[in-house]
Amino acid sequence: MAVKDELKALLEEHRREFLSGAEIAESLGCTRGAVWKAVESLRSEGYKINAVTNKGYCLEDTDILSEESIRAYLGKTEGLDITVYRSTDSTNIRLRELAEKGAPEGTVVIAGAQTGGKGRLGRKFFSPEDTGLYLSILIRPDMTAENAVRITTAAAVAVAEAAEEISGRQADIKWVNDVYMDGLKICGILTEASFTPESGGLEYAVVGIGINVYEPEGGFPDELKNIAGAVMKKRSENDRSRMAARVISGFMKYYRTLTENTFLESYRSRLIWKGEKINLISGNMITPATLIDVDEKCRLLVELENGEHKTISSGEISIRKQK
Repeated sequence: MAVKDELKALLEEHRREFLSGAEIAESLGCTRGAVWKAVESLRSEGYKINAVTNKGYCLEDTDILSEESIRAYLGKTEGLDITVYRSTDSTNIRLRELAEKGAPEGTVVIAGAQTGGKGRLGRKFFSPEDTGLYLSILIRPDMTAENAVRITTAAAVAVAEAAEEISGRQADIKWVNDVYMDGLKICGILTEASFTPESGGLEYAVVGIGINVYEPEGGFPDELKNIAGAVMKKRSENDRSRMAARVISGFMKYYRTLTENTFLESYRSRLIWKGEKINLISGNMITPATLIDVDEKCRLLVELENGEHKTISSGEISIRKQK
């Protein structure tokens, strides 16, 4: 491990404590000059490291994502290989590359910003630096394509429960993959899968989760002002690391019992627009309906205007509340 990474882990462990350069050098088995270079490198990445003569270095309260800060909140969740980027084009892209090279289930890629994030139906996903959390989890389930929607719905529950725990406010779920708070979208989920030609089953799935932990400085762009919201009203220490750990552990818990639908009751209790008028949107086609519930396979149950009951799979269909 490089001196910079070892120093980062040491400062994370002793957050808000001063450690002298000599103490650090002895602990890491390097020179004080190497410690100074590592400190400067971490500062360039956004770490706020205070330096005081005769006291040493101290990591100030901050909310920068790191593997060390995330693992501190993960508890006993095992079998996870976590990589954290300050910024990348897309955590899904990075993880799909690893999946194609044989990366094991439980590989996780996390970023503090994305330059090429995307959502369902090819839409661009707003992924600003320093306020959001963007993570992708690799799984290799023994599952058919028909049942793959359970992956996304389980992830939505994990996000909703994590957001509620950290913020103390209620979270809702819009079928199939969006999480809301106070009527505003705080999270989108995109699951991308690779199938085996022989069986039609999943070779692997990459579960991409984008969360607005804080509102960006200056607010959301005009096109998102009335749509997007954030989990936290104000910034506090390690919110994004806590959120990442809680989402990962929650999702993996549900994933291990996915076929038992252990997440379904929680999903149903948060499903928005039950009993309300919605529009089913598929391309340019809009079909008015009333939202009833979701079934055991996480398909949407609706009643059309002619009284017909219909079951909707996720696919290329989205829903919006009627105005």
